[in-house]
Amino acid sequence: MFDTLQDKLSSIFKKLRGRGSLTAQDVDVALREVRLALLEADVSLKVVRSFIARVKEKAVGAAVWESLSPGQLVIKYVRDELTFLMGNENARIEFSPQPPTIIMMVGLNGAGKTTSSGKLAKFFKDSEHFPLLVAADIYRPAAIKQLEIIGEKLEIPVFSMGNKQSPVEIVKAAKNQALAQGHDILIVDTAGRMHIDEVLMQELRDMKLSVSPQEILLTVDAMTGQDAVNIAESFEEKLGVTGVILTKMDGDARGGAALSVKEVTGKPVKFVGTGEKLDALEPFYPDRIVSRILGMGDVLSLIEKAENAFSESEAKELEEKFRRQEFSLQDFLDHIQKIKKMGPLRNLLEMIPGFSQVAKDIPIEEKQISKVEAIIRGMTKKERLDPSILNASRRRRIAKGSGCEVSDVNKLIKQYQMSKKMFKQFADLEKLQKTMPFKLPF
Repeated sequence: MFDTLQDKLSSIFKKLRGRGSLTAQDVDVALREVRLALLEADVSLKVVRSFIARVKEKAVGAAVWESLSPGQLVIKYVRDELTFLMGNENARIEFSPQPPTIIMMVGLNGAGKTTSSGKLAKFFKDSEHFPLLVAADIYRPAAIKQLEIIGEKLEIPVFSMGNKQSPVEIVKAAKNQALAQGHDILIVDTAGRMHIDEVLMQELRDMKLSVSPQEILLTVDAMTGQDAVNIAESFEEKLGVTGVILTKMDGDARGGAALSVKEVTGKPVKFVGTGEKLDALEPFYPDRIVSRILGMGDVLSLIEKAENAFSESEAKELEEKFRRQEFSLQDFLDHIQKIKKMGPLRNLLEMIPGFSQVAKDIPIEEKQISKVEAIIRGMTKKERLDPSILNASRRRRIAKGSGCEVSDVNKLIKQYQMSKKMFKQFADLEKLQKTMPFKLPF
């Protein structure tokens, strides 16, 4: 996401040189290219004009701080204005003081509304809420079944009355069931159309009047670029929305929708879909997104992902195994599974400050990780815990069972043995430091 824009902005800022004050010419040259980069990212022309004007007003004649170069100062102003453009801070869900909190999911067909309903339900379930999904799309034949399958996967109940009742009656009955069963969040998957029409809007307005939802979240496909902003503007005008969920942000979306929607509609992006899996939904933090765009990483998101994947007790147990050199291939397999839950490795690297370009340059093969998993899974429990018993015949069996070559098995075992030696060196160094009256300088 934002790869093209990130590359272009990095290239622009590298060209800025000089000392003292930023001249109007310096700023004009840089902002002319920033303007083109934003337009190529499909940001609205109106939004680009106001953005450039604000940055220029701040930058021209500004004294360069002792700790910053002119280029870094322009980056600061661009960062501040990009963050402002997208809403400054994370826009949270408004909860009802009297449960259930009702969230209507609206949008056009094909934007990922039903899947996003499931993702949002999982997000709340993981946050210790008790959501109920509501199948209120009675027109698309597969919509009800799709939501029921999603609910079954997530172990989240789905309220359905088939396709014979009106959506208004369905959502009223769902609210009553939520009250009776103690559900604190109601997520209503409504019908969409291939285009915005008055029949669709009137139905949504009737549902809105019948249950007074706290949130009306518009799901739009980020791949549609500026059209996503136009769709958001139309729904806001005809229905009134409280926020936006941008889907498919993991694709080759240029980012224009994310950068424009708040400025154009006044409504914030609240969540972004970052993949096809049902856990691939993230709260939208403008400051973190801007840091990624400018190649500054996103440490907070990385920490949150790690905290969700690893409990504190698991981390301490793993640390102790490293110290005692008891880290087995079974531990390694468990570790891989947890890291994979955090998302693609390339995305994780991009969150580390200074590693955004490295993540693009280094060929990260997810298939290699799958190969390692297959090799370890091909071992018996005893072999995973004690790889020293892996003789030639065992290695041939493992290679055959995992669809790999014996050389792949040998390579993995060699890497594992080298890692154990490294852990031993660190443990020995730590013991040495404890016996010394001063700390070693490394």
